Amino acid sequence: MPKTGNVSYSKFINIVANYSKLHRSHFTFHTIVIVAIPIIIVAIIALGGYLGYSYFESSSKVNDADKYVSTFVEEVANTTTNNTNADVGEGSISSNIAAAETGSNNSSKTQTYKGFNVLGTIEIPKTNVKYPVLEGPASNDKIEVAVAVQYPLNATLNTEGNVVIAGHNYRNGTFFSDNKKLENGDKIYITDLNGSKVEYRVYNTFITEANDNSIYNRDTDGKREITLYSCTDDLAGRLIVQARAD
Repeated sequence: MPKTGNVSYSKFINIVANYSKLHRSHFTFHTIVIVAIPIIIVAIIALGGYLGYSYFESSSKVNDADKYVSTFVEEVANTTTNNTNADVGEGSISSNIAAAETGSNNSSKTQTYKGFNVLGTIEIPKTNVKYPVLEGPASNDKIEVAVAVQYPLNATLNTEGNVVIAGHNYRNGTFFSDNKKLENGDKIYITDLNGSKVEYRVYNTFITEANDNSIYNRDTDGKREITLYSCTDDLAGRLIVQARAD
């Protein structure tokens, strides 16, 4: 009987010990779950808030740019008319006529967007791009809100030669993110400060290094050309899109 009792007692001790281990394991897992759930919830809310804000900010930039482009020609026409009327009587009649005919009165056509001087607008139907083209240099604060001239710094749009226009690639469809979709023959429209809208057609696309200067000062044989400049998706290279007016 004592032996049987000892065996029963040992079993009892083992059962209690195993139960205690199981209970502690369950308690530890339960505690981890209780602590982890609120952290996960907060992280999801924070991520959702960040993504929501990023989407709202991107959408706002696109909407602002789209509204500006849609009214650009009208604004240019109004500014030119108002300044022409204000200039009546200043200087000789012949000089005023000459200025009007040559468009030499550049001050009468000044346009701004988000505090930056504007040279015109760009529209790319295939990628649904519509942005003001800001005066160079293409600093980061400029290409955060639009696209900007990178070369030459004194560029005038829709004139002979090559104009390089830089834009961000955020890989989200905004700015020049979808330039990789452009192919030879695709259309790009540039509207200048005179209100003239010129059609360019893509004739070359390629990837090059960031320090490749050959894309800037090129012989265009007297033709009007634009070069769109943006980062590749992996940020390692530069995607170049060249287009020419007919």
